[in-house]
Amino acid sequence: MSYATLADRAAVVTGAASGMGAATARLLAANGARVALLSRRADRLDALAAEIAAEGGRAIAVPVDVTDQASVDAAAAAVHAAHGPADLVVNNAGVMLPNPLDDGRIDEWSRMIDTNVTGALRIIRAFTADLTAAAAAGGPADLVNISSIAAHATFPNYAVYGATKAALTHLSTLLRTELGPRDVRVTNVEPGLTDTELGHHVDNAALSEQLRGMFEAIGGLSAEEIADVVGFVASRPAHVNLRQVVVLPTRQA
Repeated sequence: MSYATLADRAAVVTGAASGMGAATARLLAANGARVALLSRRADRLDALAAEIAAEGGRAIAVPVDVTDQASVDAAAAAVHAAHGPADLVVNNAGVMLPNPLDDGRIDEWSRMIDTNVTGALRIIRAFTADLTAAAAAGGPADLVNISSIAAHATFPNYAVYGATKAALTHLSTLLRTELGPRDVRVTNVEPGLTDTELGHHVDNAALSEQLRGMFEAIGGLSAEEIADVVGFVASRPAHVNLRQVVVLPTRQA
């Protein structure tokens, strides 16, 4: 879908190497935005930036580890040097590592918390001043956090993942109290079952098979369908904030 009002916006997309992040980056660039692609996998970012350029879009690859503050600071500096201040930030980087709580996988818990919660906060910290300045100048300013239906729905063995997404959803609600009065829109998007690489990180064979069965029974959304939601909310008139969007396959709803 075409969203003309996204033209020439300066967008930052984390987790842009694959899935919803890559699809969102493509959509924003196709609609004229200048896109900064942020992820750990530099080779994939370079390939995506080249793909976008070949289609006539504008994108830069910015390798970053959102769990490392120095890396985020360097990424923000690179974005500013190439595209100036950002007025659209899509917090999409995340990891899903389900396992029974009894397994005591502190390594996985720490990785999910550091990426899904603290990593999102690092990105917010890095670009909040940009967003408030864009809004103060009379332009649109958007922070879009990609959470999950797991913030509300309960799934056995997904306790810590769900808790991190619930934290992100509630963070979005609280941020609206601080940023809304300054004309910065905060949107929380909660996708349901979506076909991305997220499930590839699952190291529990039984849970991996269970997830595969859910896709067969329900049918997942595509990454492009989530990207379309991001494009839609960010292209509304500046005084309109779609604060919470839950997007589910019809059979999951």
